[in-house]
Amino acid sequence: MSSLFHLSLPCKGIESTKNFYVHILGANLGRNTNQWLDIDLFNHQITFTKSGDFNFAFKNYKFEGTILPSFHFGVILSKEAWTNLYEKLRASNTVYIEKTDFLKHKNGEHVSFFVKDPNGYIVEFKHFINQETIFS
Repeated sequence: MSSLFHLSLPCKGIESTKNFYVHILGANLGRNTNQWLDIDLFNHQITFTKSGDFNFAFKNYKFEGTILPSFHFGVILSKEAWTNLYEKLRASNTVYIEKTDFLKHKNGEHVSFFVKDPNGYIVEFKHFINQETIFS
């Protein structure tokens, strides 16, 4: 078994969160109740627990001229999976920050886009041009 990532986050509403991740992003629904749900996001487990209103006060930062949210999470995908998801979400007007190339012609070169879920979380989807440079 390869290592899998788990993240647990509060959410404002179970149904709106389920709809976004399952019907818009195309993730799989795992175990769930009316108070929490598990989402299989590219084989990584995100648990959302109903909490009502919450607030994460955070500042943005600038990376290579693009303003990015400091609080976000995401998934690194193959080129094919990244392209298919980007095209699907762009067609449905779900993309929050459009496709951006980072570190062009440098170590760690990658392309990203971001979406915002109904809880206000920013989710980044990345594709590294060279997978070996993810951590270097």
